[in-house]
Amino acid sequence: MIYLLNALLLLIQVFFGAVATLFLVRLLAEACRADFHNPLSQFIYRYTNPVLAPIRRVLPNWRRFNLAALLVLLLTMLIERLVISVLTGAMPHIAGLLVLSAADVLDFVLLFYIVVIFAWSLATMFGADPHQPLIRLASTIVQPLLRPLRGKLVLGHIDFSPTVVVIVLLLARVLITQPLFDLGARLA
Repeated sequence: MIYLLNALLLLIQVFFGAVATLFLVRLLAEACRADFHNPLSQFIYRYTNPVLAPIRRVLPNWRRFNLAALLVLLLTMLIERLVISVLTGAMPHIAGLLVLSAADVLDFVLLFYIVVIFAWSLATMFGADPHQPLIRLASTIVQPLLRPLRGKLVLGHIDFSPTVVVIVLLLARVLITQPLFDLGARLA
């Protein structure tokens, strides 16, 4: 029976991870001013807008930051955490659930950036077409993190700024999100 539960939990995590990725990319694409004419950007906008449009009437953007997408991302992680808790039979306290969900969001964002920076670095290193929609969107999303170090960590013809940013993001996962997870577990 435990194997079936593990398989169900995996499917739940994949589903909620895909939904969270969709809304996170929408949030980051707007914040980084991604090209709307990119077919991938249009896909993300088309499938997130029906959910975000009613929320944006109540919760408008703050500067270039889509608060509605952030709220949906937080609710997605909260519902995922709640469904997993119900299935495993461990119902956490509401304060612990909120802290764990916020930690899930932060960890998801950091892990998303690590994966995108790594994939973007490999794609640019192997000469992928810079006009390909996925590469353009990934480049737009990673540039704000890489821009402060761009050109300062070059050795020969290799720029090590993506490596340093990934190390900083990994440290943030260890030093920021892990204590949040521990706090949420104590409150739960």
